[in-house]
Amino acid sequence: MKKRSLQSRIFLFGAIFVSLVAIVIGISFYIIISHAVEQQVGERALSIAKTTAERPDIVAGFRTENPSEVLQPIASAIQESTGAEYVVIGNERGIRYAHPIEERIGQKMVGDDNEQALIHGESYVSEATGTLGKALRGKAPVFDEDGQIIGIISVGFLKDNIATIFAQYINNIAYIVLIAISLGIIGSSILARNIKKELFDLEPTEIANLFTERNALIESVREAIITVDANGIIRMVNNAAYEILSLPTRTELIGRSIKEVIPNTSLPQVMESGEGQLDRTMEIRGKKAIVNRIPIRVGDEIVGAVSSFRLQSDFDRLAEELSQVKQYTEALRAQTHEYNNSLYTISGLIQLQSYDEALDMIHIETAEHQSLIQFMTKRLQDPFLGGIVIGFFNRAKELKIRFILDEDSNLEKLPQHLQKNLLVSIIGNLVTNAFEAIEVLPEEQRIVRILIVETDEEILIEVEDSGTGIADNLYEKVLLEKVSTKSENDRGYGLMKVKENVNDLGGVIAIETGDLGGALFIVSIPKGGYLYDKAN
Repeated sequence: MKKRSLQSRIFLFGAIFVSLVAIVIGISFYIIISHAVEQQVGERALSIAKTTAERPDIVAGFRTENPSEVLQPIASAIQESTGAEYVVIGNERGIRYAHPIEERIGQKMVGDDNEQALIHGESYVSEATGTLGKALRGKAPVFDEDGQIIGIISVGFLKDNIATIFAQYINNIAYIVLIAISLGIIGSSILARNIKKELFDLEPTEIANLFTERNALIESVREAIITVDANGIIRMVNNAAYEILSLPTRTELIGRSIKEVIPNTSLPQVMESGEGQLDRTMEIRGKKAIVNRIPIRVGDEIVGAVSSFRLQSDFDRLAEELSQVKQYTEALRAQTHEYNNSLYTISGLIQLQSYDEALDMIHIETAEHQSLIQFMTKRLQDPFLGGIVIGFFNRAKELKIRFILDEDSNLEKLPQHLQKNLLVSIIGNLVTNAFEAIEVLPEEQRIVRILIVETDEEILIEVEDSGTGIADNLYEKVLLEKVSTKSENDRGYGLMKVKENVNDLGGVIAIETGDLGGALFIVSIPKGGYLYDKAN
C-alpha cells in the first residue's frame, strides 16, 4: 500500500486529535452542566420545601380536624406556582395530608427518605423513587409553635423532566462540538500545508536522505567546515576540521562557543555585517590557513554562519607541484629549442655541402650528449634527479650558461620514504635562482655548479653560482622572509619554499660564499626516515 504523504498525515492526525479533544470536552461539559442543573433543581426543591414548611397557614392546617381539606389546596397552589412535579405534605408519621393524586392521600409516604426530617429535624435534598417515579426531592420538617416536629414537606422534580432539560443542552453542546471539529479540520489543513511549505515540499524520507547525503558530502570535502548559529554556538563540524585543529575526533565541539575553539575567529563579525569573507588568511592554533566565511540566511534574517578553511601549506604544496611541472616543461622546451638550433645548423651545412663540418658537429653533439647520459647513468641513477639535471643542462645551453655537474656527484637511488617532489623542488628552486643571479653577467662569466652526493647517513646538495653573492645583511633574512634582489613584486618566494621543503624533509640548509665568487647553498637531508610533520 502506498504510504501517505506528510501533508495528508499531518492533516489526518490533526483532524482526529482535534475531533477527539472536542468530543471529550463536549462530554465533560455535558456532565458538568448535568450536575449543575441537578444541583440547581435540588436546591430549588429544597427552597420551596423550606418556604412551605414555614408558612403559618401550613402549621395551622395541621391543627384542624381534617388537615387534608386545608393543606391539599395550599399544596396544589404551590405546585402550580413553582412548576414542581409534586408537593406532598405528611404528618409526623409520614401519612400524606396532601398529594397531587387525591386517592393517595391518607397513605404512607414512600421512598424511605423521611427519617432525617421527621426524626432529626433536618432539611435536605434526596434522590428517591416515589409513586410518581424517580425524582429529586427537597425535604423540610414542619415545626409547631413549641418547636415540635408535626409534619414534613416534600417537593419533587421528576428525573425524566430534568432529562428533557439536559436534552436541550445536548443540542447546544453538539453544535459547539461540530463547530470546533470543523475549525480543527480547517486548522489542520492550514497547518499541514504550512509545515510542508516550510520543509520545501519534502517528505520525511527525502529529508532523511538529504541529511545523510549532506553528511557524506561534508565529510568527503578535504576542507575543514564549521557552522555556528546566531549565538556563535557550534552546530556542525566535519572530520577535516578536527585534523586541522589537531584535536581528537572524540573531542566534543558541538554546543561549544566558536570563541572557545578558535579565539581569533571572525565569524561573529560576519554575522553582524552580513557580508562574506573569501580567501582570508589567518592563524589557527599556530598554523597559517586560508579561510572563507559566509553568513547563513533564512529569508532576510541571519541565523548563523559557515566557515571553511584549509592550511596554507596545502596550497603551497600544490604551487610547488605546479612549479615543478613548469620547470619540466621549460626544460623540455629548452631541449627542443636547442635540438632545433643544432638541426638547423646541420641542415645548413649539408646544403652548403660542408659535409665534414656537419659530421663534426654531429659527433660533437652526440659525444656531449652521450657523455652526459653516461655520467647520469653511472652517478645519478634516480630518474627524477636525472630528468631535472638534464633539463637544466639544456636550459643552461639556451641561456649561454656553463652548467657544471660536479664529477664527485654520486647518488644511486633515493630512499622510498623520501618525498621526491620536495627534493626536486629544492634543486629546481636553487638552480633557477642561480641562473637568475648570473643572467646579467657576460657569457664567459656565467657559471653554475651543482653537486649531488650521498653518504651513509645523508644526501648532500650544493648549488653554487658565479654571481655577486648575497649581501651580509641579508644572510639571516633570505630564508625566512620574502627577499629578492629583483624589483618585481612576485619574486622572493623561491628560497622561502626551499627552507620549508628542507624542514619538511628534516634537513638543514646553509649559505656561504663559494669558490666561484657567488652564493653557495648547501643542503643536508638525512636518510634515516625522519619526516617533519607540519601538523605538529
